[in-house]
Amino acid sequence: MKKIDITCIVDDDPIFIFGAKRMMELSNFCNSFMIFKNGKEAIDNLKPIMQSGENIPDVILLDINMPIMDGWQFLDEFTTIESHKQITIYIVSSSIDPMDINRVKRYESVSNYIVKPISIDTLKQISVDVLNS
Repeated sequence: MKKIDITCIVDDDPIFIFGAKRMMELSNFCNSFMIFKNGKEAIDNLKPIMQSGENIPDVILLDINMPIMDGWQFLDEFTTIESHKQITIYIVSSSIDPMDINRVKRYESVSNYIVKPISIDTLKQISVDVLNS
């Protein structure tokens, strides 16, 4: 079965990161991971990768509430970067605030809003969506 090549997790919660990576390994979701603890670290690392066109992630799982640069600030900056490849972004947050869920609709680059925790079934659906797009 075909799987996603590179997944990027942008989240400051080490427990979520550990759990998400474990779920991805169990479900054979992707070949490799990129992990960033906040939006600034992610932008600083992803920008040169995207400009080079090599090892660009297929999927970004993005938390909203993080220190230094939150998910919204990341999205505002990220959408200005030119990419050689379509990247599918999912907001993965513990927030159930309807304002957050509605705010996501303003970003064309965001595919969906997922409330934590992430499950194997959710990963399977992401995989189907990304590989069939």
